[in-house]
Amino acid sequence: MIKCLEMSVKVYLLENISLDNTSKEIRKLIDDTLIIEEKYKEFHNKAGFKNYSFNLLYPLEKDKVYKKDCIYTFIIRTVDSELGMYFMNNLKNQYSDKIKVITMSKKVIPKKHIESIYSVTPIIAKFEDGYWRSNKTVEDLEKRIRENLIKKYNEFTNSKIDEDFELFQVIKFINRKPISTKYKNISLLGDKISFKVSENDMAQEIANFALGVGVGEINSRGFGFVNYRWL
Repeated sequence: MIKCLEMSVKVYLLENISLDNTSKEIRKLIDDTLIIEEKYKEFHNKAGFKNYSFNLLYPLEKDKVYKKDCIYTFIIRTVDSELGMYFMNNLKNQYSDKIKVITMSKKVIPKKHIESIYSVTPIIAKFEDGYWRSNKTVEDLEKRIRENLIKKYNEFTNSKIDEDFELFQVIKFINRKPISTKYKNISLLGDKISFKVSENDMAQEIANFALGVGVGEINSRGFGFVNYRWL
């Protein structure tokens, strides 16, 4: 049975960090952790699904600047128990010029019936011709998200599930206009979306899986982290 491990990472800031740069600074901590051991250095450097996702620092500051000498928390989730233990053992000692990890705790998210999942960080869906709103439909976007989740699930479980099931009953956009996020000197456009999850067993299984791996693409770079509402 797939278990979603949630790690709460408490950090102390050595410098102010703007909201726009927060994801980059958290990525740096995580990346520096992964390259400690050769096995995870290879994992980090190769293309493919990483099966973890993370959110941003909280509590959020009103002026969108996290303050030097203050303590905040971010969350990493993964469905890979071995990777989770690696983070617990190695991330707890990490620091950069701006962030120092002070404590970590972990829990397994109980597997309960999920009513909905909703993105906390923007969901990225890569189409050949760019951001989907230019010439794609909501149905195209939903299909892309669904296919991506099933592909991740099949690869992680080394299986090929029957795809004849309803995954989402309703999808609702939380943002009115595209959300622009800096990444590798470019701005990626994404969306925050709420998904009402269907009640069939496979939809529930995939939704629980998504809590760990994220929704959409480049989740290990800080995109598509989702929270959940139980029935």
